[in-house]
Amino acid sequence: MRFVFSKLFYILLAVGFVPLSLSWGRPMLRWVALAYDLGLIAVAVFDAWNSKLPAKVGVERHFGGRFAVGAETEVRIEIANHTPRDIALIVKDEYPPQMKLTGAREAQLNIEAQTSAALVYELTPPKRGRFEFGLIAVRYLSQSQWRGEGRDFESLRDYVRGDEMRHISWTATARRGKLVTRQYQMERDQTILIALDAGRLMTARIENETKLDSAVHAALALMSAAARAGDNAGLLVFGRRIKAYLPPKRGAEHLDAALEALYAIEPEMIEPSYSRAFEFVSANSRRRSLVVVLTDLVDEEGSRELLSSLKLLRPRHLPLVVTIADRDLKAVVRESPENENEMFTQSVAEEIMHLREAALRLVESQGGLALDVTTAVLAPKLLETYLRVKERGML
Repeated sequence: MRFVFSKLFYILLAVGFVPLSLSWGRPMLRWVALAYDLGLIAVAVFDAWNSKLPAKVGVERHFGGRFAVGAETEVRIEIANHTPRDIALIVKDEYPPQMKLTGAREAQLNIEAQTSAALVYELTPPKRGRFEFGLIAVRYLSQSQWRGEGRDFESLRDYVRGDEMRHISWTATARRGKLVTRQYQMERDQTILIALDAGRLMTARIENETKLDSAVHAALALMSAAARAGDNAGLLVFGRRIKAYLPPKRGAEHLDAALEALYAIEPEMIEPSYSRAFEFVSANSRRRSLVVVLTDLVDEEGSRELLSSLKLLRPRHLPLVVTIADRDLKAVVRESPENENEMFTQSVAEEIMHLREAALRLVESQGGLALDVTTAVLAPKLLETYLRVKERGML
């Protein structure tokens, strides 16, 4: 593998010319410049010797199918990291120049230990014939961690409603005659912190489970999904005080620790302290995180305390407030009442809906996210929102 000097090396080398330019009549500065340059070269040589791409990193090129004239075919460069540490690579593929390229044939990839990543683009052959691919160039970044927009370009796909306008590829749109969206790989190694309310409203029972039971199931599902996506997930259980806390991590042992922390947790007939919980989050989670608050709201007082306490999380963290409804209130008010009891039930449901919707809109006005669901769809809706946050690069 050929060694290439980085921009940082040339910048540091240029710094060495400063004492050399001032050395007229000062021989000592010449020796300083010489010692500096020799030290810089020694560090570069050591870095090159110590930073060879490990043999356990595999690079393979795969095709989505046979090439056909005028038809786009996917080309995927798979990078498998079988080493025990993360690696940062710049990958560039040499494709047949006669073919039309869609997407980018070069990408910077940050690949975690024992995982894989891919560079994906598309090629269109203009005619029949024999086309040959060149080499796959891989540049190994030895001592630097790549930081970019947060997501790597992966491929192009047809536009669907909800895609952000800034991700539309206008060149591909003009070429295909329909809207085309750039698709990105989700960023890994992000942080999720799940805050479980164990207060009064979470004691409500729906069939054979309390709302807290449903929230626990959803929290464990989210932690498992985060681990599979390469993210770190933490757990906080609070009432008037902090009941349990697991710092964000991932792995099978961490999930076991979460199960151990949650198995004996019971909700209490007291109001939760959002301010105390969010102060704890701010003090113990310095890295920007998606803070998922699993709770419930039915009155103005609880809503007011939650909304005022959210300021403790913003702007460092992105809060997602998930309220767990007893039942589908919209279904309650959908039918015409047949008696006084049903009319009373509908009026109460409408008032609760109004309060919840007003509170959740205020959460969104403060830069947070809001989700109001029943226990039946809590887990899938929560996972769907988590994936949408990652896809849109909101962390």
